[in-house]
Amino acid sequence: MGRPLWPTESAQEIALLVGVLPSGGKAWEVQDSLDELALLADTAGARIAERAVARQSQPHPATFIGSGKAAQLAEQAQSLGVNLVIFDDDLTPVQGRNLEETFGVKVLDRTQLILDIFARHAQTREGRLQVELAQAEYMLPRLRRSATTFGQQKGGIGLRGPGERQIEIDRRQLQLRVTQLRRALDEVRERRAELRRSRHRQGWSLLTLVGYTNAGKSTLLNKLTGADVLADDQLFATLDPTTRKLTLPNKRAALLTDTVGFIRKLPHHLVESFKATLEEVMQADVLLHVIDAAHPRVDEQIEAVDRVLAELGVQGKPVVHVLNKSDQPQTAGVSARLVARLPRATAVSALTGAGLDELVQLVADCLARERRTLHLRVPLAEAALLAALRSHNQIVAARYDEAFADLEVNIPLEWVGKYTVFVVPESAR
Repeated sequence: MGRPLWPTESAQEIALLVGVLPSGGKAWEVQDSLDELALLADTAGARIAERAVARQSQPHPATFIGSGKAAQLAEQAQSLGVNLVIFDDDLTPVQGRNLEETFGVKVLDRTQLILDIFARHAQTREGRLQVELAQAEYMLPRLRRSATTFGQQKGGIGLRGPGERQIEIDRRQLQLRVTQLRRALDEVRERRAELRRSRHRQGWSLLTLVGYTNAGKSTLLNKLTGADVLADDQLFATLDPTTRKLTLPNKRAALLTDTVGFIRKLPHHLVESFKATLEEVMQADVLLHVIDAAHPRVDEQIEAVDRVLAELGVQGKPVVHVLNKSDQPQTAGVSARLVARLPRATAVSALTGAGLDELVQLVADCLARERRTLHLRVPLAEAALLAALRSHNQIVAARYDEAFADLEVNIPLEWVGKYTVFVVPESAR
């Protein structure tokens, strides 16, 4: 299923990174984005030979950076022994084809690089389905580029004759595969939705970790729950969502889910392809936004995550801001500033465990605002109802007589309606 868009090569690939500084743009923003691109390339296994920045008022329709600049960089790439050129922006099929002809080596854009990493890291069937869907949707408009050589080999000029027919066959096959993948992912989404409905019926609170990639979400999940999720110092080290049980200070249980990290310039179609996973974000009772307080561009990373959350339509959901890496000395001033600016923020170290008790208490307090305490008088004959309250630690205090249970319970807001008939008025307590 999900495979790298290009065949894996035995020798390490040597890459030239190319960014564009538009008119009125800021040089530091381009360099910061190239820093991130370099980390992505390193994660994919490439060695960075050089970076280049092209000043361009607007993308050139044929070569993105203009033919003159492309020829200049092609000479530089040849002198460096580069066999891979990676652009920090998305390229059109025409631009990609023309640039490969100019450079004489493989040319990738940012989306292709991210998809390659996703394909390497997807472990579950759901993850592989989502990666393959994203790859297929990316490749559909690029079939002309990939089939050019085929058409020429068949004897036609350009894409005439058998090559043209083969492209149409490939396009239909790919469109059919996209339809099949979407149906399979719809089934995954429905199974997840039913599982969430079951958890809500049983009173489980749903917590979801979100944040910029490499902010420490997986490390935090491991520390809080005793999980054993891969937590490498790489971008997108964890792709597939992982859910584990978390016990809160009031002995209530919650489910904590780790999700794929966000990133700047995350293409819209990638968000769409990963909706099945990101629905864990949309359905959560509370989001834990994990922030790398040691990162020099921490504010920009926070804004990037907020933009993706807005795209998912979860702006009004309760958020606890987790300022991670407090064990690093440079984070003290940053954490203090962010605590003052962000609601429900606390500094922690997912690596050492510092501040985690305060974090869990903050989460419990946040969940408490989404719950109600009721005094109930329930007939003992309502055995199933009483069992549900007991099994999920909803009972705060209880007193029994021959026919009734007098209970103080703390329940989710959505449960209140079905217990209203058993509520004891304050005057009768």
